[in-house]
Amino acid sequence: MPTVSMTVNGKAVVADVDSRTLLVQFLRETLRLTGTHVGCDTSQCGCCVVHVNGDAIKSCTALALSLEGADVRTIEGLADGDKLHPMQEAFRENHGLQCGFCTPGMIMTAVEMVKRKGNKLDEKTIREELEGNICRCTGYHNIVKAIAAGAEAMGKSA
Repeated sequence: MPTVSMTVNGKAVVADVDSRTLLVQFLRETLRLTGTHVGCDTSQCGCCVVHVNGDAIKSCTALALSLEGADVRTIEGLADGDKLHPMQEAFRENHGLQCGFCTPGMIMTAVEMVKRKGNKLDEKTIREELEGNICRCTGYHNIVKAIAAGAEAMGKSA
């Protein structure tokens, strides 16, 4: 069985994996980082979004072996100890979740969105950027509000 090594949430990890193992499986089953969710298995829902080398990707579409040497960040790696990341805090404060299943992917997408688009995000931009993330519970109003607030907070904490 091949071996893969990468950095996940700041920690070096090495493991033997089947060559068909998806990153989402590696994170959830091998590393027991279950904050990254599997929602659709077809890369449509965005529940599995993580950051690889700083870019948001759907971890259900990447083979773990293809990420040899990569820097991976999951939802578990956003907080600083007990202090939530500003985007996580914004989702909490603005009720940007309902059941919470899509929330990790939404937050990871939002953090990378701010990195690319800046801290002043309007509703139209946020909604367009969330196109690959599906929430089955809400009308997205509070999610959009949370992302706008989180983007602003990220600008203040930088």
